[in-house]
Amino acid sequence: MEQQRKVLMISPEMAPMIKTGGLGDVVGALPAEFIRRGYDVRVVIPKYTDCNLDGHHAEKVIEPMGVWMGTGQEWCSAFKVVTKTAIPVYLIEHHRFFSRPGLYHDADMNDYPDNPRRFGFFTRAALQLCQDMNFCPDVVHAHDWQTALASAYLKTWDWDSPMLGQAASVLTSHNAAYQGIYPKVQYSYLGLGWQNFVPDKFETYDQLHFLKGGIHYADVVNTVSPGYAREISTPYSPYGLAPSLSSKGENFFGILNGVDYDHWSPERDSIIPERYSSDDLKGKRTCKRALQKHFCLEERDDVALVGVIGRFVHQKGYHLLAGIIDAAIQNMALQFVILGTGENNLERFFGDLPGRRPGRAGSYIGFSNDLAHLIEAGCDFFVMPSLYEPCGLNQLYSLRYGTLPIVHATGGLDDTVVNYDENTGGGTGFKFYDATPGALYHTLEWALRTYYDRPEHMNQLIARAMAEDFSWEKSAGEYLKAYERAIENKKRHDALFS
Repeated sequence: MEQQRKVLMISPEMAPMIKTGGLGDVVGALPAEFIRRGYDVRVVIPKYTDCNLDGHHAEKVIEPMGVWMGTGQEWCSAFKVVTKTAIPVYLIEHHRFFSRPGLYHDADMNDYPDNPRRFGFFTRAALQLCQDMNFCPDVVHAHDWQTALASAYLKTWDWDSPMLGQAASVLTSHNAAYQGIYPKVQYSYLGLGWQNFVPDKFETYDQLHFLKGGIHYADVVNTVSPGYAREISTPYSPYGLAPSLSSKGENFFGILNGVDYDHWSPERDSIIPERYSSDDLKGKRTCKRALQKHFCLEERDDVALVGVIGRFVHQKGYHLLAGIIDAAIQNMALQFVILGTGENNLERFFGDLPGRRPGRAGSYIGFSNDLAHLIEAGCDFFVMPSLYEPCGLNQLYSLRYGTLPIVHATGGLDDTVVNYDENTGGGTGFKFYDATPGALYHTLEWALRTYYDRPEHMNQLIARAMAEDFSWEKSAGEYLKAYERAIENKKRHDALFS
């Protein structure tokens, strides 16, 4: 019988209160699945200026709360909110650190120089909260570099704490490109001792390295897909983490993110104009017409409609799409709709697309949740040209909506999309293996040939895609196995050093 554990989850983001990407979605959904199984889970996030409590009352539960850092004591307050999915969320209020615009950087996308202090303090405060509310977790689950110090604090400051001394640590890296590397002048504030400022822990080229130190001390480390785990732990990985991750052995692995099918499923979606299922796709045609009308495209059932949703940043590969989209519209029988925001040059390029290709392309620069749902439901194909992708969520949404993904075969995209087999009609989407505009162009052309010339294969692809199961129920089970492994590793560690 599954033993129900107590879990403290520490994260810099949590949807829907505050998020910049997939990390927030994971922390917004995963604890709810644990709670459904009877686990006692508490989530701690910073109380940013931009936090959206969505009408929930934030109850102040501790004030003042003293938090010891390496240079003295800081004072803060703790608030509590219970979400609609019954997750108890604690918010740490510290005006000097979190009462400012944005989460990690200013309006010009420059990192806040005191980020090491901000998130080192936040992590200590989350652990202090356990002491002050008499919560004794079996597992402390930290997310990304911002909270990676939790594993180090548990094995240094809190090794003999009545509340925290037995807690095992799990560290999830959602994107290894973000590691928390800062000038070492910030290190003393963290209180981890200069004996830990060494290359296999917190030092890298005489700088402070949050993620590497957290990996060293964590009982288990994971990332958000098996494919991405392989990519970032190879000797030739550009992230420089291979020695640290390889040293974890079997205690480093990938767990795919899940999807909240209550919100992202055409059978249940309350946003789209007509619901549908794999047994009856009539509603998908209705959604396609609504999408074409919204973007002032020719309203036709017989033309392939291709969708794009994302952040216009280098990682996401939209410069590849920019290199071929005009030629694709000119040479192929298709329409494009684009929803996104990011780098100014790409915003201008895609924002001008409808003017260059009237009736064939539409774009919305910004973000709209309603429009995101309509694009997923109304398109025939969905393009994700990411240079690297730890997991990805939109391809998972697309599969469920019968909108076939066209993806670069990397990380979680490669793990979750099965390439089309022309001989059998097998697969769930279309992959390209070279991150070049030409490879994307030819794969888009391949998908369109299938759409027009092999409709029976299209029907098979759609049915198979919509039957895929990437629910949180499956992913949560993998995380619970990781928790049990971490607890066993912690016991062995304690026996070794007792």
